[in-house]
Amino acid sequence: MVNAGLVKELREKTGAGMMNCKKALVEVDGNMDKAIELLRKKGLAAAAKKSGRIAAEGIVDSYIHGNGRIGVLVEVNIETDFAAKNEKFKAFVKDIAMQVAASNPRYVSDREVPDEVLESERSILRAQALNEGKPEKVVDKMVEGRIKKYIKEVCLLEQPFIKDPDKTVKDLVNEKIAAIGENISIRRFVRFEMGEGLEKREENFAEEVKKQMGK
Repeated sequence: MVNAGLVKELREKTGAGMMNCKKALVEVDGNMDKAIELLRKKGLAAAAKKSGRIAAEGIVDSYIHGNGRIGVLVEVNIETDFAAKNEKFKAFVKDIAMQVAASNPRYVSDREVPDEVLESERSILRAQALNEGKPEKVVDKMVEGRIKKYIKEVCLLEQPFIKDPDKTVKDLVNEKIAAIGENISIRRFVRFEMGEGLEKREENFAEEVKKQMGK
């Protein structure tokens, strides 16, 4: 079993995704140097170096759910116009649009979550924990744990990728950076849902989107 601390250390050294780091460490029996070498051979360790470069080109793409109930626009940037025409990049952008449709994130990354939103969420979670009868001394720790879970739910980059839940969207971005050879940045998105805010029948749109993708 690979130590979680080793996985974190490898990720910090290479910039590769958590699951890729874990798989690499398992493959080399926890040897850090061999894991770094393995990730470099696969092209995954290069993502960290590329992530600092300016991505000013890219495309805006859309996804309309089959029944017309959900629509998404997403802007994803890359370094060159040539790479923006790459079929792998186009397919990646489409996947991101479908991810937004299925998982309904509110923000691209945790950096975008306003402090007042986090404080409001902490206040609610703290009250919930106290109402559950949890001891005062463990409440703050519980709240922070639930805040991390909340961020994973509302931030696109932290969500499990709908086509492969073993990796996050952030892991997917790093994989595409390594594969295409240019920095990629999800800049923004907007999601529309028919009748949003109105009283309506509950439906599992995430499952519908997955079925449409053949998953």
